[in-house]
Amino acid sequence: MVENAQAGPFPRPASLEMQHEWVEAGLNTPGVNAPREALLSFAPFVVDPESMLTERDQVGMRMWRPDVLRLLHTDAGEMLIAVVRMHGVGGSVWEHNERISSLWHSPANPAPVREDESSLSAVRPYVQQVAGGSTQEFAAVESVAENRESLVANLEKAASGLREREGHRAYDLRQDLILNGQLEPGLYVAQHILIKEAPLQTGDGRPLHPAEHWQWMAVRGNNRTQRRHDIFRISSADVVAGVPVKKIGGSGEDVVFDPNDWLRRLSDLLNEEYASLSAATSPADPDDDSRAVQAARLAVVESHLVVGTSVPRRLYRIAQMSNRRDHVHMPLEFTPNDRGRALGRSVLGMYAAEGVLDERVAEVLSGGVPIAGLPGLPTGATVSELRDIRSMMLLRELFPVERRKRLLIRRALSEAPPSQLSAPEANRRARVWSAMTSESFPSPWNPRIAEVFQLGDVRDGLNPSDRRLPELLAQADTDDEAFEELISFRAAHWLAAFDIIDADRGSLTGQKTDDDGTKADRVRRTVKNNLMAMRKNRRKAVGVLRELAAAMDEGDRRPRKVSATGEPLLEPMNRAWFNREFPKEAGTRGRGVPKPRANSAAPRPTVQSVRLAVGNGATVPGEERPAPAAKSGPVRSPEIVPTRPAPDEVQPQSLESVPATDPAPDLAVNLEQQVGRLVHDVGRCQELAASLAVQAKPGGRSLTRDQADSIALGLMTAEVEIRRLRAKLEGLAEPLAGP
Repeated sequence: MVENAQAGPFPRPASLEMQHEWVEAGLNTPGVNAPREALLSFAPFVVDPESMLTERDQVGMRMWRPDVLRLLHTDAGEMLIAVVRMHGVGGSVWEHNERISSLWHSPANPAPVREDESSLSAVRPYVQQVAGGSTQEFAAVESVAENRESLVANLEKAASGLREREGHRAYDLRQDLILNGQLEPGLYVAQHILIKEAPLQTGDGRPLHPAEHWQWMAVRGNNRTQRRHDIFRISSADVVAGVPVKKIGGSGEDVVFDPNDWLRRLSDLLNEEYASLSAATSPADPDDDSRAVQAARLAVVESHLVVGTSVPRRLYRIAQMSNRRDHVHMPLEFTPNDRGRALGRSVLGMYAAEGVLDERVAEVLSGGVPIAGLPGLPTGATVSELRDIRSMMLLRELFPVERRKRLLIRRALSEAPPSQLSAPEANRRARVWSAMTSESFPSPWNPRIAEVFQLGDVRDGLNPSDRRLPELLAQADTDDEAFEELISFRAAHWLAAFDIIDADRGSLTGQKTDDDGTKADRVRRTVKNNLMAMRKNRRKAVGVLRELAAAMDEGDRRPRKVSATGEPLLEPMNRAWFNREFPKEAGTRGRGVPKPRANSAAPRPTVQSVRLAVGNGATVPGEERPAPAAKSGPVRSPEIVPTRPAPDEVQPQSLESVPATDPAPDLAVNLEQQVGRLVHDVGRCQELAASLAVQAKPGGRSLTRDQADSIALGLMTAEVEIRRLRAKLEGLAEPLAGP
């Protein structure tokens, strides 16, 4: 029996008898279906477990008190939470945390694991055989580690990754925990870890270490858990796989696996240290380097344990759904790729929970299961084709055409209705698609690379054709539709994967590159401009795309330059070569996304909105103007287009197109000219509106609802921008002369 007496802030484990009673009471509680072994592994960390128990009933049975239980609802299902006072060293970080999962080779990447990479095993529901030979799922998950070394290495890598990706806080988390303690509880889920490699044995046949472990990993609160461990100078690997005796006051190389043993020794050591320092300086100085003083306010922390769920097979998704909401309404800034992937998995999880997406497909698209697990894959599909299949499936799910999915994705991302979808919202979906696509590649890229869609083209969803990638590549030089699909939906990602283009090329600094002795031009260009340049040089563009696909299929080697006929050359492809061969296009409008083939389920056509033209070809902020398209509806008047200056008028250059060596234009004169054109264009809009009123029959209408809403939205956007401009002018103007 473990003694419970203590003298200091750090609690000892409760007695073994009390621990077992706590576990039995939990299993007697309705709704609790966590495995017995998982609860037993956590029991040593529970502080004052008896305070959680009810009085004995008539048959002597006890349960957990109702006031320590919470029912947590998510879009994927429900969880039963137990509120527990936990020793501050309890819990562990989790390698599958979405902000660090990209540190490992993703299961979504069909390419083999390279020597310099490591991979994580898939997480699966925890299933046990019960009486009668049947199986039962429990509120826990399970994974398999190759050996003890890989288990420890992955936990240490996770802790290191969390230190580097903590998110942007206005405070120091470590110091906040030392000074104030942990104010927000973490959420922990039980995970069973099987070690595949049999442990070595001692001379008398005993294993040197356990062949399985239980860990309670932090689904929410990974950074807090990692920082607590840093303060205690104990790692998550120690908590899960055993603590070296050197860390708990011993000597030698022995490792203690039983938390009832090492936790008692750790608490005794810290209490002794704390007592000696408190006697010297009362109260103890929190700036003292002693871990006992620094950890004193973390001796006991409130934690939430997932102890039950109505759908155990979905536990992983359910537990993370509440955490993923922080990526939508986030208290911290996460890296764009991590946030994009979390948002995408949230959408897919909601689809699966609502029954509009198969569970297996959702797991593949979420990146948790290799794409090889999908049924019906083409025989002999290459790495590039497998990546493409997953990317196009993601595109359809993130820009759905089905009405039900369009409502669900609005709920998941807190968006406006499709008719009011804004450019920032559409771009966010594009970034999600890009971030999730990059999981299938060796390294992530800036997900802003995918911000290439026209708003009018995506409001009603995207539905690329079902043609296989080899067919598209083979026919792209003669098939316009195949070529446009490759440019619109593949080119940017493929070029970014090999660092040929980047989403943020606004700065000229560092863009001078010597390429085979030739000085490359400094170029400022958008991703859309890169794609337009490829459209202008179709033959070579097709050669580039074929070479990029071949590079993927050959171990993600460096792609080679291509000749004018599209044949690969000997030298490696790079940014400078691409900028020379596909020079920047000036003043060219972007194309819309390709129309689906006649035999595919295409989204219904959208009514093109009438656009306010602010100055020379300006558009609504955040959106490029598509090429002119035919209007639908009763309107018969000519399409409203921006008024362009006469040939002899001064045509101001855009800031992006000004060469780096040219003198700066007279911006004040240009601004004055733009405002003059704006006044003229507003008058033209008034004339067109008056013409529509005359044209309408008595009691009839000249505009569809979508057209009226779109025009009104454009007017409101223009009004907001004009007000901002007026306020800015006051700050730029010279002061008024005095009396």
